[in-house]
Amino acid sequence: MINCTLKPSPQPSNTEALAQVVTAELVSRGVSVESVRAVDLNLLPGVKSDMGEGDDWPRVHAQLLNSEILVIASPTWLGRPSSVAQRVLERMDAMLSETDDDGRPVAYNRVAGVVVTGNEDGAHHVISEIGGALGDIGYTIPGQAWTYWHLGPGAGPDYLDDERGHDWAHKTGRAMAANLHTTAQALAAHPLQAPPS
Repeated sequence: MINCTLKPSPQPSNTEALAQVVTAELVSRGVSVESVRAVDLNLLPGVKSDMGEGDDWPRVHAQLLNSEILVIASPTWLGRPSSVAQRVLERMDAMLSETDDDGRPVAYNRVAGVVVTGNEDGAHHVISEIGGALGDIGYTIPGQAWTYWHLGPGAGPDYLDDERGHDWAHKTGRAMAANLHTTAQALAAHPLQAPPS
């Protein structure tokens, strides 16, 4: 799980709080989960897997290659994903040209989903932007592989400050985790092959 909050640790993160509902469901299904708060890292701008000295992305890239399930969690800012989420996706762009030993894009046979929080509307837009980018990179996006929380339209309270809407967001988050897990199992049993040349 890559949390793309703008808040550095140890500040409380609304996005992380909802993402933990998804990760808890994954853990209950036997999935080992690692979480990264991207804003705490020095992710240099660029579209390579390693931008050189001082770049923390290579460690995250290695975690991606060791993971079958990816969750990107982002707050909504001005109706869009956070700048940190955009940086993460730009760095993942390098994966488009990386292949495994069988000639498949390295994101093939991996699944991904999206978690969004915000005290404004725009969650579906954020989900479609991040989900679309992950699909371009090669991830499989199952049906209903997302959850979100906000009390729009317009600005409002934060997730951690208001219990309204939590039941729906949590139920949807657990469904998201179930769909990610089931699809990952299906791909492990019947992997995608390299695309035709």
